[in-house]
Amino acid sequence: MHRGTVTADAAGTWTLGDRTVNRIGLGAMRLTATADGRPTDRDQMIGLLRRAVELGVNHIDTAAFYFSPLRSANELINAALAPYPDDLVIATKVGPGKDPSGQWLPLARPDQLRGQVEENLRQLGRDHLDLVNLRQNGLDSVAEHFGALAELRDAGLIRHLGISNVRPHHLPQARAVAPVVCVQNAYGLGYRAGHDEFVRDCAARGVAYVPFFAIATAGREAGAGGEEDPEVCAVAAAHGVSTAQVRLAWTLHRGPNVLAIPGTGNPEHLVANVAAAALRLTPDDLARLETVHQRGR
Repeated sequence: MHRGTVTADAAGTWTLGDRTVNRIGLGAMRLTATADGRPTDRDQMIGLLRRAVELGVNHIDTAAFYFSPLRSANELINAALAPYPDDLVIATKVGPGKDPSGQWLPLARPDQLRGQVEENLRQLGRDHLDLVNLRQNGLDSVAEHFGALAELRDAGLIRHLGISNVRPHHLPQARAVAPVVCVQNAYGLGYRAGHDEFVRDCAARGVAYVPFFAIATAGREAGAGGEEDPEVCAVAAAHGVSTAQVRLAWTLHRGPNVLAIPGTGNPEHLVANVAAAALRLTPDDLARLETVHQRGR
């Protein structure tokens, strides 16, 4: 693996509608609090965001509900990066919401989505949003909610639309309403192998697949933890890299339409995550890792 400073373009690019992004980006959830709930340092998070852009990250995933008692991810992004670089794509999510105390609210109704979009616009200091994902929870059909976002797209508030936390049948429902540029789901090495076919189906339709929790997998918001699989450790040792870097490289190897958005509030981890863009796994590596992955059905 290359030992100099690796930039995000080492993983290649994908096009989200009319916007081209490097395939390794940044998730903003970790900007607001550490995995154990401690507040982050504001100046350090602003520095991390600026460093990410310096490293070629031009796809940042955020949400208005990414906030802690002291920090708001959108506010940090605005403070760090506005006026925004022309090539930067900021993706956000609507559907879920929190009250001011941080308690989750019921999934927004279709008529409440405009208010969530406008809140993201206000926090980010934008007149339109590059990409908005409808994050569903418990809906059999996403058509009505997606239709409400399509109206906001037609009104010029949103450039592109995606769907998140979905099952395969949701994609054709949404595509019947408006173009879908990405699917954002929990997915990773050894986690939700049952979605492999969905990843391939998205590729065949030119739709990006954007896994979240690609490193943490079952740890979800709590982050990666517990003992790592010996096969993952062996591949990491063979390349002289971390197991997290192996997991990110594996994610990028799943297909040209797969975009990684690892989240971190640690500047060193940011550099390491971006460096995973240059890690090329061998056919033998991939075969070993596939055995690990298939246990996660």
